[in-house]
Amino acid sequence: MSLLRGDQEAASSETSVLLPKRHGADDALADKMRLVDQAIDQIGFTTYHVKLFCLSGFGYAADSLMGFLISIAADQVVAEYHPSWSRSGPVALYAGLLLGSICWGLGADVLGRRGAFHFSLFVSMSGFGEGGNIALDATVFLEFLPSRKRWMVTTLACWWGVGQTAAGLFAWPFMKYSCPLDGSDCARGDNMGWRYLYITAGGIVLLMALARSLLIHLQETPHYLVSHGQDAEVVSLLGGLATTYGRPFDLTLENLQDCGDVTDGSTDTDHTSWLEELRIHVSGLFTTHSSMLTVILLWLAWGLIGLAYPLFYMFLPEYLASCQSDSEDESVNVWVGFALTNLCAIPGPIIAGGLCALPVVGRKGTMFVGAMVTMASFIGYTTVTTAHQSLFWSCSISLCINIYYANLYAYTPELLPAAHRATGYGVALAINRLMGIVAALVVTVFSTATATPLYICAGLLAIAAMVSLTFPVETQDKVDLDE
Repeated sequence: MSLLRGDQEAASSETSVLLPKRHGADDALADKMRLVDQAIDQIGFTTYHVKLFCLSGFGYAADSLMGFLISIAADQVVAEYHPSWSRSGPVALYAGLLLGSICWGLGADVLGRRGAFHFSLFVSMSGFGEGGNIALDATVFLEFLPSRKRWMVTTLACWWGVGQTAAGLFAWPFMKYSCPLDGSDCARGDNMGWRYLYITAGGIVLLMALARSLLIHLQETPHYLVSHGQDAEVVSLLGGLATTYGRPFDLTLENLQDCGDVTDGSTDTDHTSWLEELRIHVSGLFTTHSSMLTVILLWLAWGLIGLAYPLFYMFLPEYLASCQSDSEDESVNVWVGFALTNLCAIPGPIIAGGLCALPVVGRKGTMFVGAMVTMASFIGYTTVTTAHQSLFWSCSISLCINIYYANLYAYTPELLPAAHRATGYGVALAINRLMGIVAALVVTVFSTATATPLYICAGLLAIAAMVSLTFPVETQDKVDLDE
């Protein structure tokens, strides 16, 4: 145990002042988190983490896939059913996502990550079920990772690109079975394309849900167990991983108990209402001025990108179609262009993972770069006059915005205290979803055939770039910043 104690002293000298001031975590919890992180580092990266990377990524993919279907199917649904408001579908989806973000996030902090991780993809109400996936997946993956591999939480977002690419590829063959959008009668039998799309996507999500339940024996994350005072379970969990993969392991129950008793992060769920639980976990994010500033900046960043992303992305088919005149050679099919654009989202998080590992860039620098190049791409899109130019700039936006987004996905759980991490992340996502509803209202007022939404997006990304530089903490290569 001398190695762990020596590492603890080294880590403590670096973060003992930072941690209490940032999050107000008690000394016992902070000390236990350091020991747990050191034990995870001692075990190192294993094939368990590879499986967790894939299965956690399924949540990202499902969220992206189901979210993009609504933009693909919206016009055909309106043509068939003639709702009083054509944007009711996207708004309903975002309302479900908003509610799901809060419920799944709070539930993961109160009841545990494991149940939510396994069950969320089985929920048939797609918006509500998907709502907390990103918060759950990033949190679960982060809380099992060795500190030097935390950049992988950034690359986890490549699964988001996989999901949206699948949506575009499915739309390519299926959406030809659709009514023409010329105002003529649209019968169900002539408009089956969007139904085929949803049935196929639903089947894919069901397979992913089964895989998450059957292909990995996920236990509660060590950080959740520590924050709820379950020291023996932590030692058993990590000791089991070390034994399975033949790795050294020195942490003992006595080491954790010597740190004292944990006094925050645990509540009596038998006598506390869910509303009170929400208050406890939200207030736990605002214990100091530094933590308050951090959380407000995080939520502001999620709100900015939550408006810019759907304003362009969720209505991308309309942008692509509006830039192709009737007389132009249709060498770039709308759905081919949609699929190619979405495909470009996959390398964005991979590039971001490499950038954030560079000492001179880090998380904050990568978000700044991602936001600025995305802003430039939005402005570039305003010059589009042909379908090929439209495809080029939409692919550029897809690549660049995911450089920013991927780092925000990873940076958020790193900054939030483990005891309240899923709730804080869930609220951030709820704000993001609320801005999605606002985006639908904006598009109602400003036609997607004009450049106005693009200038709005560019302005939002410029603000996001500035916000990324004002965060008080750079988490690159830092240990124990989660408490």
